[in-house]
Amino acid sequence: MAPKFGTSGLRGLVVELTPACVADHIGAFIVSCDMGSGLYLGHDLRASSPDIADIVGDAACVRGVPVTHCGPVPTPALALAAMQAGAAAVMITGSHIPADRNGLKFYTPEGEITKDHEAAILAALGAPAPAVAPAEMTRHDSVTQAYMDRYITGFADTLKGMRIGIYAHSAVGRDLMDMLLKRLGAEVVMLGRSDVFIPVDTEAVSAPIRGQLHDWAAALGVDAIISTDADGDRPLVTDETGAIVVGDVLGQITAGLLDAATIVTPISSNTGVEQSGQFDKVVRTRIGSPYVIAGMDANPTRVVGYEANGGFLLGFDATGPTGPLPQLLTRDAVLPILACLAAARETSVRALVARQPSRFTAADRLQEVPTDQSAAFVAGLREDADQRAAFLAPFGAAEQAVNIDDGLRMTLANGRIIHLRPSGNAPELRCYVEAETTAAADEMLSQGLAQLRGVFMSNVRHG
Repeated sequence: MAPKFGTSGLRGLVVELTPACVADHIGAFIVSCDMGSGLYLGHDLRASSPDIADIVGDAACVRGVPVTHCGPVPTPALALAAMQAGAAAVMITGSHIPADRNGLKFYTPEGEITKDHEAAILAALGAPAPAVAPAEMTRHDSVTQAYMDRYITGFADTLKGMRIGIYAHSAVGRDLMDMLLKRLGAEVVMLGRSDVFIPVDTEAVSAPIRGQLHDWAAALGVDAIISTDADGDRPLVTDETGAIVVGDVLGQITAGLLDAATIVTPISSNTGVEQSGQFDKVVRTRIGSPYVIAGMDANPTRVVGYEANGGFLLGFDATGPTGPLPQLLTRDAVLPILACLAAARETSVRALVARQPSRFTAADRLQEVPTDQSAAFVAGLREDADQRAAFLAPFGAAEQAVNIDDGLRMTLANGRIIHLRPSGNAPELRCYVEAETTAAADEMLSQGLAQLRGVFMSNVRHG
């Protein structure tokens, strides 16, 4: 099984990301996309990432593209530095997926690659390297400073008096977050730092991690606990009890703080953004930041984008609580974290969340399900109303509406939603739900996953 393109890049098993495979994709990227002033290169902290970064750097240099190697760095910090330098960028990260997998995220000097760029890269695979003089590779070990400065300007002293826990795990931006929160006035408690890679999916936080977050909050008296995924473009925030604030609620809070007019968000985000009446326009897209960016390009008026995983894209030059926040058209974790904490400073994170519309999402995934099997199952549900009715029967309400823009999203007569979507770049079947309370959403998610396990275990038994 070969590596696959997914959200803004390539992913696959580490053993599949061979030097030849990686070099071929870098060559295709170079000949099909604008490199600007060169290529900025960074990586996360999983064990395979530095070696893959070296392969990328060598492949670019032999094709005559100068490389600025930034070492371990959060994805949005790398993207910001590259865009300011007028350069392309490649980030080596598998984001939230397990350590035996990895990936490459591609950026032109304008930001994340589009679906058109992706098609051009795929079409250029196999092209021979041109006969050019090799370029040089240089190091840039302070690339995060500009990224930190934007938030020190926009959120100066907004966290004074707050006690914040940082779940460090193996996130590449853990030390940056420590320095930044302290600069903004917070007392910081570092938690759970690991030298072994831990895959943290901010959209589907595992039960053991949820339990640990609750235990830390109870023991330490924090106002919140924050974290990110491996490469720092998806946020994780809890309230003072350790309960997770889901990513789309973080998006709503952040958009409101920045006085955004237009919201672009995938169909997997909760419908509270429409119900709030706070924004002039809400545009729904397929899941994935390239689709969100395309929607933002088409709707440029004070526009922001966010996903259910919490990654936030700022599409206009906004103003934070204490200063300017220039636009940054790539998924970012720091902005929604700081926006939530700053907005909650005078009350609490729990109270802030309680003021949002009562629509709550939950998500998880059934892993190690071959993509062809999950796609066939979802297609069967999409095409057969009786099969859908049987699947929905345990949820206690009939189907009211169906959306097939991305997977299968079923709205029930009681207003609850269940959405099934095969992953495009991993052997996973995603299950998203929405309900009027967090407890109801968690119950729906548990029921949905149980049914899916039953389906695929039955397939195994009878296969």
